[in-house]
Amino acid sequence: MSEREVDEYRQRREITVGGRDVPKPVKSFPDMGFPEYVLQEITKAGFVEPTPIQAQGWPMALKGRDLIGIAETGSGKTLAYLLPAIVHVNAQSILAPGDGPIVLVLAPTREHAVQIQQEAAKFGASSRIKNTCIYGGVPKGPQVRDLQKGVEIVIATPGRLIDMLESHHTNLRRVTYLVLDEADRMLDMGFEPQIRKIVSQIRPDRQTLYWTATWPKEVEQLARQFLYDPYKVIIGSPDLKANHAICQHVDIVSENQKYNKLVKLLEDIMDGCRILIFMDTKKGCDQIIRQLRMDGWPALSFHGDKSQAERDWVLSEFKAGKSPIMTATDVAARGLDVKDVKYVINYDFPGSLEDYVHRIG
Repeated sequence: MSEREVDEYRQRREITVGGRDVPKPVKSFPDMGFPEYVLQEITKAGFVEPTPIQAQGWPMALKGRDLIGIAETGSGKTLAYLLPAIVHVNAQSILAPGDGPIVLVLAPTREHAVQIQQEAAKFGASSRIKNTCIYGGVPKGPQVRDLQKGVEIVIATPGRLIDMLESHHTNLRRVTYLVLDEADRMLDMGFEPQIRKIVSQIRPDRQTLYWTATWPKEVEQLARQFLYDPYKVIIGSPDLKANHAICQHVDIVSENQKYNKLVKLLEDIMDGCRILIFMDTKKGCDQIIRQLRMDGWPALSFHGDKSQAERDWVLSEFKAGKSPIMTATDVAARGLDVKDVKYVINYDFPGSLEDYVHRIG
């Protein structure tokens, strides 16, 4: 592409770039030069063209340089860092006994980590790349066994990973590709000390990819400390804004009118589609769910006080449409990939604009 074509393409797809010697974006999957086995998986998944973050993020990541990606939930960023990770692993020498992973992906929540693992398994299978998911709330045994057998890719939440490192079940000596996914969310959840502790054990000549949906001061400061001479790619506006494809209605009602309003709304919109209802508190989630079930609505609740097994079950029932209504706290506001959610109801209005944007996105 000529420089003019590149500018037009970036403008059309709302891609803003920064950094030194930025590579041109790619318009199609074959342009990327991915190995044949990766292209076959892409074709099998039915993807037509790269999303904007992939079109510009892949050439950047494959240069081996650090990268800051700012893109909203649902923009295809998981594959934007996973496919270059697979190429990266295949270029390294084979794991020796006792070696830790080559790729480390840090994610804020268990559900988000599991979802990344599903993609890693799908696209890494053809080149026999092994992965495991390390998160709290479940027995350590199977996770420890995976680590001891040796895996190229580890996807982890910060707390459980530190646990595994301190009990010497794995090490980060071979990590050369580090991904921080949803960095802003991890900082919101108070994970900064854990992230620092983990990164301090990784060699300085690593490649770091730093993904975030928003760009507040704290996120920027952390990036400045962890990344060296990074590329920067922003999809859409760097200012926080809601996804334009979503139609928003605001009803202002008093607290004691809320439940009746909700039931009336459900009667109007319920046609077998999935409906997600956000609450501020776990207690609120459980109270409303009890009332809804007593009134005959097929609903389940999802929040941080439930065991991992219960959260997995609730999510699978909701995804399958067996329980088309789910009430949830903000633990479900990001990174949950559920197809066909037609309505999102903010029963309690969230505390910040950022949370609102993620909930509806």
